Amino acid sequence: MREIRVIGDPVLRTPADPVTDFDRELRRLIDEMFQAMYAVNGVGLAGPQIGVSRRLFVYDIAGRKGHVLNPVLTVDDPEEVTDEEGCLSVPDRQTRLPIYAPVARAAGVTVEGIDRLQRPVRIKARGSLARCFQHETEHLDGKLYVDRLPRNEARKIMLRA
Repeated sequence: MREIRVIGDPVLRTPADPVTDFDRELRRLIDEMFQAMYAVNGVGLAGPQIGVSRRLFVYDIAGRKGHVLNPVLTVDDPEEVTDEEGCLSVPDRQTRLPIYAPVARAAGVTVEGIDRLQRPVRIKARGSLARCFQHETEHLDGKLYVDRLPRNEARKIMLRA
């Protein structure tokens, strides 16, 4: 099983490359990403989180499950909603569990991309699904949720991670 990369690993801070090969290896990778995500009770997982610098993520949240390759995120409703958010790649050093903090995100988004068969994907989302899409897409840009926090809050989390 693929290991979840944690903060400090350079792959998490490097923008991911587009997915260009749509072969058996890609299908296997997506299956492995779901396995890795479920093994740690996650709801979303991006390629860089398992050391694969490719623009793809998987998700299983709020009754919706799927994957998106080469996603492009559009904000439909910019009203910010603040809720607790954590990340598998930012675990507490002691407990190995994600560290949660209040993070403001757009209320509504649309993600567009393709699936592993190169079919178009377009999903409008609100609530926890919208939060997940924003979180995972930021991973593909080399960003972590702590980057959205006030400096002092981010520092507290970094000291625990």
